Amino acid sequence: MTRIRPIATIAFVVLALGLAWLVALPLWLDSGLMNPLAGILIPVMMFTPALAVVIVMLVLRPVPKGERLRFLGIWPLRPAKRVVWMMVLGLFGPIVVVAASVAVAALCGWVTLDLVHFSGFAEQLAAGLPAGVEAPPAIVVILSQLIAIPFAAATINAFLAFGEELGWRGFLLPALRPLGTWPSLLISGAVWGLWHSPVILLGYNFGLTDITGVLLMTAGCVAWGVLLGWLRLRSASLWPAVFAHGAMNAAGAMILWFYAAGTTFDMALAGPLGVAGWITCAIVAVVLVLTGQFRRQPELDGAVGRMLSAPRR
Repeated sequence: MTRIRPIATIAFVVLALGLAWLVALPLWLDSGLMNPLAGILIPVMMFTPALAVVIVMLVLRPVPKGERLRFLGIWPLRPAKRVVWMMVLGLFGPIVVVAASVAVAALCGWVTLDLVHFSGFAEQLAAGLPAGVEAPPAIVVILSQLIAIPFAAATINAFLAFGEELGWRGFLLPALRPLGTWPSLLISGAVWGLWHSPVILLGYNFGLTDITGVLLMTAGCVAWGVLLGWLRLRSASLWPAVFAHGAMNAAGAMILWFYAAGTTFDMALAGPLGVAGWITCAIVAVVLVLTGQFRRQPELDGAVGRMLSAPRR
């Protein structure tokens, strides 16, 4: 069975993190997130894990040449039925999880909702229009955006998410799999979170510019990494995790639809990567554990070049 040498795993992590800082360097040198290049550099940064994989594969050759696509979960898509259904779950499941996190935030008192008039969102719409122009009904815009989420998740968001997922769930998770299911899930999620540091420390996501923001992001990525990692292990394919990552990003601002005008909320508590998201992901993970889903890792048995074999359970 293909075992990834520790030096290859370490090299990947160092490269992925280092390349992210390199891409974000212009933001640190001038204006931070207000830099006009931020809208370009942040998406480019999403491909640094993929670039790290390519470099490690070509230089250190941890996986035989003919087995690389298989190891990374890119190809083949077999059995097709299982992979397709897991892709569908990846596309729509995160939307439900993000919506549930809004409910958790409301139950915990971290956000005040207006599910009748959507007054907070209506104010946002009105503020974005020229004076005298009437804003469309908030519910109409919300429904149109909700319908658009799966399409965005399966197209541009999936394209961008692939740059990350090839690294985290394509290479790192299988490389760490000899440590066990949970250590590999938690460590890969933590590395994913730390990788965001160059922009988190500039105030991205939480508006915090110290270690607190990095810790929040790391915890959020660990929580979501368990679910995305399960999709990868359960399907033996990278693509369900790619679509799930795209859907998570597309639905991440859903809370803005529902909060009441005149109130505020803290994304560190109420956001999908904040405490409400951690709680929701933990509930889903517990359900998966209780139903034995983490024990079903079909490609761990007898799959040369994919992941380390494990005894049948």
